[in-house]
Amino acid sequence: MIKVGILGATGMVGQRFIEILDKHPNFEISSLTASSKSVGKRYEDAVTWYIDDFMPESVKDIIVSETNPNAVYKDVEIFFSSLPTEHAKIVEPKFAEKFIVASNASAMRMVDDVPLVIPEVNPEFLDLIEIQQKNRGGDGFIVTNPNCSTIALALTLKPIYDNYNINRVYVSTMQAVSGAGYNGVPSMAIVDNLIPFIDSEEEKMESETLHILGKIEENNVKNANFNLSASCCRVAVLNGHTENVFIELDGDVDILDIKSKLSGFKGLPQELNLFSAPQNPIIVKEENNRPQPRMDRNAGNGMSVTVGRLRKDSAFNNSFKYTLVGHNTIRGAAGASILNAELIAEKLL
Repeated sequence: MIKVGILGATGMVGQRFIEILDKHPNFEISSLTASSKSVGKRYEDAVTWYIDDFMPESVKDIIVSETNPNAVYKDVEIFFSSLPTEHAKIVEPKFAEKFIVASNASAMRMVDDVPLVIPEVNPEFLDLIEIQQKNRGGDGFIVTNPNCSTIALALTLKPIYDNYNINRVYVSTMQAVSGAGYNGVPSMAIVDNLIPFIDSEEEKMESETLHILGKIEENNVKNANFNLSASCCRVAVLNGHTENVFIELDGDVDILDIKSKLSGFKGLPQELNLFSAPQNPIIVKEENNRPQPRMDRNAGNGMSVTVGRLRKDSAFNNSFKYTLVGHNTIRGAAGASILNAELIAEKLL
């Protein structure tokens, strides 16, 4: 059993880490850290629990620690980070001197020697760990997962990118309020409304997706070679990001073949039978009214992305379009970091 800790354990993603890890056969939570107002308290007394399921008994009596890389964290090998970006940028590299850091924060995602990984898409990026350790020293390292909306998109693009030449991709998102955290969007702002702007989200989707689908050349990542444009909105949905995706290929579109490539897609986590890996990373629906966040976000225990309305786009040559739904705080956040850690444990520990 590998002992793990959670940095930023009282926030919504930190709570999702706890919910998933409580049922994990290989990881055991032994340390929880949070801000100074929570330090020294029992976890149950320090947190306002937001997750639908009950708080696991296993964490209620854990005393919350300060987020300090120089503190003593008994037997911890892996820290999962759900820290705010500005804090993560300072703290995560210090923790990575001693520990493995599987981060959901955005601070280190696009740093040259830090792997940005979706295990089904680019597990080979873990090769950057050796470069990172040579550059920075220390016994640990940082591995990051992408933005929540990027993960869902990149998973569905991978089997298309591997089998076709993509010219350009347009994506329009309808993102759940949980992506902004519990206090992120006031109810008076989102009820009976849609907000057509999410700070830095479009830039993250455009840069991270091309990075993830790229390849390592001479110890650096060379981005995928197609154009991608994103437009992101916040909508009055609790969990589950929905994305409308438009793709132009360099050649004819065979919808049946594309559907087959998507539904048949599997990656290294499926080959290794990792605990959090869904049997089918991509589920293709035939119904005209699917996917829907309320009905499809929990597919594959929240780790599958559901695709529907796959059809040719008659407005443009060699183009097709589809709608996807992915659970933003499971596959798009905590679950993504945990799957990264499972792959690291399988390959490196």
